[in-house]
Amino acid sequence: MKKPFLTTVSILFFMVCYGGYSMEYTGKRTRLFHDGKVVDFSQCALEQLRRYPGSEIQDLVKLAYQAAWGPAHGVADRERAWKYFSREFAMAEPGGEIPLFEVISPDYCRVNLGAWKKAGLPGKWLFNMFCASAENLPDSQRIFDNYIRQLGKLLEGKKEELDDFMKQYRGGAVHHSVHYRREYRPAYRLVNIRFITALPVLLAAAKMPEKEVAVIAIDGKAASGKTTLARQLALILEAEVVHMDDFFLPMELRTVSRLSEPGGNIHYERFKTEVLPGLKQKKPFAYQRFDCSKMRPGEVRNIAASRWRIVEGAYSLHPLFGDYADLKVFFDISPTEQIRRIRKRNGEKMAQIFAERWIPMEEKYISVFAVKNKADLILGSGD
Repeated sequence: MKKPFLTTVSILFFMVCYGGYSMEYTGKRTRLFHDGKVVDFSQCALEQLRRYPGSEIQDLVKLAYQAAWGPAHGVADRERAWKYFSREFAMAEPGGEIPLFEVISPDYCRVNLGAWKKAGLPGKWLFNMFCASAENLPDSQRIFDNYIRQLGKLLEGKKEELDDFMKQYRGGAVHHSVHYRREYRPAYRLVNIRFITALPVLLAAAKMPEKEVAVIAIDGKAASGKTTLARQLALILEAEVVHMDDFFLPMELRTVSRLSEPGGNIHYERFKTEVLPGLKQKKPFAYQRFDCSKMRPGEVRNIAASRWRIVEGAYSLHPLFGDYADLKVFFDISPTEQIRRIRKRNGEKMAQIFAERWIPMEEKYISVFAVKNKADLILGSGD
């Protein structure tokens, strides 16, 4: 069974995202930046007031609640939630100028159903994002209280009205006001902000021709975000993932000659025989994962039948594998940011090993085979 994405990421992580946004993962919470500047709830609330000037106190308290809690209480019964979502999505009008998503806090955004539909994105993908975002975080009440205080400072002339509303408020979700619903006809789902990283790939995948099995390959530089993106896509697309880290080179093949090859630092022979034959067939297959404790292939990893499959990791677009991927993604990163992330993730000693050994090998592979130029989609920044 796949683990929920939001419970698997615990390291501090910086991801270049969609629409000028970037972020740092701090435990389960997120620090959000737009064009390099910190984004806080007050800015989000002001933007919502600009976009929806008819918002009443009730709507702003709802905004603060959603900004802190997200959809934590929205998926008690997944089957029932899917039926409700399907009806609402079917009725959503795919027109107008409403944005695909609206950031409401450093942690959450509202994804608009009509814009999602207009972009040609399947409703099931959004529903999966919504469900994966429904996690009850222990500090939500504290953050909600802080957001209410921020609203009080922003509203000034309506501070007394806000105080009166909060005196009567007994906790839990808040509904939009009748005026707001009539004026703006809101139709959206709350999604964890981290999922906007996957939007460029989803938009590209939605335009792909229908295939029985479609494969997305995610290559790129170390610590650029490949594995995190693959986890997100696996949840959204209900995809199976093959990790290139499962194909480290065994000791007997680590010769001077082999390691001098561009892309020779991967067991490409085993990938070709164990993965490629079954990758695009709609039936299960299996391969052996590399066992670092024994420095050789070990336990078997089973890949279930699925409509989407993802190959993730450096060397996944090695020319020896042919043109197997239907969508080729390259994840870039600047040298300075790369070392910063590796140092944070693996420590100073491993950062030095990466800098002296593994990164030069990756750079040689990327350069010699022009991997970046062959990608359909480039994420991140090498600047």
